[in-house]
Amino acid sequence: MGWFVNLATFLVNEILSEPAYLIGIITAVGLIAMKKSTGQIVGGAIKATLGFLLIGAGAGLVTASLDPLGTMIQGVTGAHGVIPTNEAIVGIAQDQFGSRVAWLMILGFVVSLLLARFTPLRYVFLTGHHMLFMATLLTVVLANGGRSTVAVVAVGGVLLGIMLVAMPAFAHPWTKRVTGSDTVAIGHFGTAGYIVAGATGRVVGKRSRSTEEMKLPEGLRFLRDSMVATALSMLLIYLVMAVLLLVKEGQKTAFKAFATGTGTVATGTGNYLMQSVMQGLQFGIAVAVILFGVRTILGELVPAFQGIAQKVVPGALPALDAPIVFPYAQNAVLIGFISSFTGGLIGLALLTWIFDPAFGLALVLPGLVPHFFTGGAAGVYGNATGGRRGAVVGAFLNGLLITFLPALLLKVLGAFGDQNTTFGDADFGWFGALIGNAGKAGGAAGLVIIVLLGLAVLGGAILVQKRVVDTGWDPGAARDALMPRENVATPAEAGATTAAYAKIPPPA
Repeated sequence: MGWFVNLATFLVNEILSEPAYLIGIITAVGLIAMKKSTGQIVGGAIKATLGFLLIGAGAGLVTASLDPLGTMIQGVTGAHGVIPTNEAIVGIAQDQFGSRVAWLMILGFVVSLLLARFTPLRYVFLTGHHMLFMATLLTVVLANGGRSTVAVVAVGGVLLGIMLVAMPAFAHPWTKRVTGSDTVAIGHFGTAGYIVAGATGRVVGKRSRSTEEMKLPEGLRFLRDSMVATALSMLLIYLVMAVLLLVKEGQKTAFKAFATGTGTVATGTGNYLMQSVMQGLQFGIAVAVILFGVRTILGELVPAFQGIAQKVVPGALPALDAPIVFPYAQNAVLIGFISSFTGGLIGLALLTWIFDPAFGLALVLPGLVPHFFTGGAAGVYGNATGGRRGAVVGAFLNGLLITFLPALLLKVLGAFGDQNTTFGDADFGWFGALIGNAGKAGGAAGLVIIVLLGLAVLGGAILVQKRVVDTGWDPGAARDALMPRENVATPAEAGATTAAYAKIPPPA
């Protein structure tokens, strides 16, 4: 059995946990099903893999450019607490639960394919690293009650499979509103925040124009380029925080802010400020790399999925990572990031003054990376149903969610709640806390309650799929009726699979 465990661990750690490889394999399978030539199969698989690697490279650049800003914010506010970082908590858990996580993830992926094949939830979740994160969360929460390995893997695998097909279904009416088509779904465990943002947009933004229609003075026309606007905005944020840190802490401390990774200690005030400028520009480059990667992978994966839809899971949709929606409203990404981060700061203040003293909840610092990715996506969803106001308010609420939900999750992680880090995205918080608290019943009763909760999620997703998604409900139809007629797409422009509404077109 040792070789079998090693093989399973290899498959999870080296292939299935690498979204680029998984995407390449799925693309190749789709092209094979479409009976493409060997050259087309190899070329398409490699190009799709490179597209995901581009997204990863951009994410790495985002992380590197945001690290010093996090140091500055901590220095200015004096806040200390838990920093939600999925990769960190997963790395810690692997030492103790590695084999159980591997088996749970494999079983969960198989269950998700079966559910996609035999239920109305025709979604194939392709965000490999989020599969690994959710598998680790379920392992930690279920094992926290002292349950056997078999129980943890069996029950956790079923729960993971349900989440992999259910969450894309819950978000799909809103995703169709964003993309204007029914060819791709969202496969990211920040889904609760995106749904909240889209629903909020419906309420607050009925007459609010899209973030992509912002009219700028002639002298500011250069800001229509999203890469320029993003870089300039981050440059200004960096300069403001740099000056505040310099005033509060003095040169000795402030000059060390950029001494992370390959950065160096500033040699003077001028050098310190120019390092701030450079970090803002690097952020703009990072976002451009992510957007290019998204366009590359969409160009290969979506056509290839026709093969899988026809041969393996009829009607299957690829459920992809959060940046997949970024090209549809690039201004909304930046607005969403800033609004979500603001929500995180206010959430931290509420935890500090009210919820920590009253309920003993941990102080959750706003991590810039989760606020960028989930906040940016929430901004896109909020903009799709509520324009600028929807983007701002929807992303702000996402920021509150990814502040309070991790604090609640810490209560059910046992010893892992003391690691000064936790899972960051919204679905990890609500689902982990739900399963963890249900498991406190103990023994067989606890497992029964947990399974029932999983079945309730599955049943709810099937109901949404049949009653909402399949009927073509458009969450932005009411807003379209109030907007000027020239901004509403005709049915021919919108495509046969969606209702007519003011779409935000993706880049050419």
